[in-house]
Amino acid sequence: MPLQPPANVASTDSKIAVDHIGIIEYESALALQRKIHLDVASGNRPNTLLMLEHPSVYTAGKRTQEFEKPSDGTPVINVDRGGRITWHGPGQLIGYPIIKLLKPTELVGFVRTLEGALIKVCDGFGLNAVRIDDRSGVWISDSRGDRKIAAIGIRVASGVTMHGFALNVSPDLAAFSQIVPCGIDDASVTSMAIELGRPIDIAEVAPFVEKYLLEALGKVSA
Repeated sequence: MPLQPPANVASTDSKIAVDHIGIIEYESALALQRKIHLDVASGNRPNTLLMLEHPSVYTAGKRTQEFEKPSDGTPVINVDRGGRITWHGPGQLIGYPIIKLLKPTELVGFVRTLEGALIKVCDGFGLNAVRIDDRSGVWISDSRGDRKIAAIGIRVASGVTMHGFALNVSPDLAAFSQIVPCGIDDASVTSMAIELGRPIDIAEVAPFVEKYLLEALGKVSA
């Protein structure tokens, strides 16, 4: 049974605008991010959180190595975020926070902020998600091993963030088998649907993500 949305989602006193886009091609979303980034950096737009899904696509961050890419020649979009290769697709909730940071040089601290918010989201659904030392993102870790449930890749330019996180709600995870996701070859990928053992969709999870992200981002944004 779906959980009730948390109270006071997207409160009117938030310094951060939220735009729910739906499904959008990766390159179109990247162009939109760049435009919003320029506007936020120049003070012509408020801090903004984009929430969306992508059609199936592989994207490779600056640290990706060739052997981590699909072996069958599937196209990969190279992007200017941190991290390595990952996959995006339907059933995965993407968040792109484009915000001016209070402390622009503390990138690791910003990543930890995103992780903390997503851990709260998982906790709200009864999932014991955690951080793992020396590995970014959000994880399920138990006797069955370490399983990544959310990936994070960020870029900061002119003190303003770009890119963001991908939370696996109910995607088809088969696409991850064609790559070395995030360059990690000794752990697997999971989703909220798999861990909960029931159907779950973006609409059920999005209000929780919005609430906890706005709370967290409000503390680190200028």
